[in-house]
Amino acid sequence: MNRKVLWGINFLILLLLVVSLTISYRYLYPTQSLMLSCSSELFDRPDNNEIEGRHYLLVDILAKKQQAQINYRYFNLDGTLAGSIRMKGKLVNYDKQAHRYNFSVYTKEESEDNYQSQPQHMQYLSYISSFNLDSKGMHNLSIEPLDLDSLRDYAIVLFQPSNTVCGCRLVH
Repeated sequence: MNRKVLWGINFLILLLLVVSLTISYRYLYPTQSLMLSCSSELFDRPDNNEIEGRHYLLVDILAKKQQAQINYRYFNLDGTLAGSIRMKGKLVNYDKQAHRYNFSVYTKEESEDNYQSQPQHMQYLSYISSFNLDSKGMHNLSIEPLDLDSLRDYAIVLFQPSNTVCGCRLVH
């Protein structure tokens, strides 16, 4: 046989082997990715003689491979922004038994809005995440689907440690 033909056959076999190994690896070890767009209505407890505060919370979660970004945006009932918190970190693991995504946050940015008008949920999330970032250098949080309808791309999700339940759209 011609030497060029043998080299061509060897190259083709090597190429097929590399492609099959790549496909097998991706099938056996898929990357965990998560994209959610969540919303919830918040009710603050009234302080002294004040009226009960009501706000809307929008949370966007993007986790791909090991990188994660979680954006909390708070709105007043008239649609004006009441504050925002942006967290960046990594997806630590996905617990298949509990269907829970565990995150470790390294950085946090907050809006510079008036502290008095911030929703109580935002004040609590700001406090607990700042406390953990200052004392441990990271803030751990988890997201656990309580109810999942993959046909309608919808889920009811529990956020911890803020103990918040939101309705979420699964984004593909």
